[in-house]
Amino acid sequence: MTSEIYEQIDGFFNPSSIAVIGASATPGKIGHAVLKNLLEFHECGGRVYPINPAREEILGLKAYKTILDVPEKVDMAVIVVRSEAVPEIVDQCAKKGVKNIVIISGGFKELGGKFRDIEAETAERARRYGIRIIGPNCIGVYDPRTKVDTFFQPKERMLRPSPGSVAFLVQSGTYGIILLEWASMDELGVSKFVSYGNKMDVDEADLLMYLKDEPNTKVVGIYMEGLGNGRKFFEAAMEFTKRKPLVVLRGGWSEAAVKAALSHTGFLGGKGRIYEAAFKQAGIIVARTLEELYDMVKALARQGYAKGPRVAMVSNGAGPMVQAVDAVSVEGLELAQLTDETKEKLRENLSPFTIVDNPVDLTGSATPREYEIAINALLEDPNVDMVFVFFVHQNAPMNETIIDVMNEMNQKAKKLGKVLLAGAAGGPYTLNINKEMERGGIPTYQIPERLVAAAKALFLWGQKVKR
Repeated sequence: MTSEIYEQIDGFFNPSSIAVIGASATPGKIGHAVLKNLLEFHECGGRVYPINPAREEILGLKAYKTILDVPEKVDMAVIVVRSEAVPEIVDQCAKKGVKNIVIISGGFKELGGKFRDIEAETAERARRYGIRIIGPNCIGVYDPRTKVDTFFQPKERMLRPSPGSVAFLVQSGTYGIILLEWASMDELGVSKFVSYGNKMDVDEADLLMYLKDEPNTKVVGIYMEGLGNGRKFFEAAMEFTKRKPLVVLRGGWSEAAVKAALSHTGFLGGKGRIYEAAFKQAGIIVARTLEELYDMVKALARQGYAKGPRVAMVSNGAGPMVQAVDAVSVEGLELAQLTDETKEKLRENLSPFTIVDNPVDLTGSATPREYEIAINALLEDPNVDMVFVFFVHQNAPMNETIIDVMNEMNQKAKKLGKVLLAGAAGGPYTLNINKEMERGGIPTYQIPERLVAAAKALFLWGQKVKR
């Protein structure tokens, strides 16, 4: 990607000034919510200009009748007016010198007929002026470092993650909201977020070519419903995966889903198996569900990669491990063959009731200290690449010191170049411990199959790193 194109895309995340065209003084209106969410950007030194011909001031900011009336330079515009008015607004933005536009409004090609023509006309004018557009029919962009937030979801209703290393690119704003809230609850930081909707101009390929060089981004997750330019995307993905892991969930495998995608963002899905094969050829890790997309991205961000497929497991409750063993074989991983030395360590230092094999069953009497002994031995085994640790935190012998044990074991795993993942399900007590482990950089999963799918992503990326 040329430096000029990099700067064009970077303009969505690092503008000095933003105009909100269609800003509203009425709470509950989209134009009001977008402007309100940009107040933090304004408070941090950015300039925000509400554009509304009927108001002198909105939310304490001076309002202007058109963007041409703003006396200062405007870098980016966020448009929240009806689609029919957008082509003329693009002309005004060009005269003002705006380089980046986010169109939140719907009512474009997803409706077909004349609305498809409106989108085509808007795109043609933007190309003529050299303006880059994200959208329409989207929730736009979010950067927790620069405080650019074009969402129309109020902050009191929707969590925003703190700065981090994960970028999410989504065709569905709804899925984007879910991913951001999950990340926020797990304290998984985000570098960039883009909801691109109909992708009139900027598409996944443009964003990937930007993010491969963007220093804060280490892993990218994409949800898409259709590809406008398949070759462009696969070439970008192949370049991206030379440096960073990419996880993609694609909706629209079935004929019914194809129709839904067409009415949602105006894109045809279908040809699922062809896409899946091409994804793998491009080094993309394929997710099958939204949960899997999130789980894989979280594991990659927190654990990097696995050197191999060999898994050891330990638990104080056998049920989840049984499910995990089944999932391991399905996902192309394998149960590690523990060395005799490892088995001897476990026998000598653990309760005589412990089942010393792989999986290691500590039984319900297990304490945090016994977990420490078992995990330590498994990490030191040369036949083990990953350790899955399952918990029943509700058992009486367990207590909160397990958090310190796991943090210590996670540090050891990193030094040894191995992976540590945790699994535990339950109510508030268990969820609080899970959150503390997440805070320490240990991915936790309530469902064994989700943990194993995340581990598969670590193994697949590890294979790519080796090559």
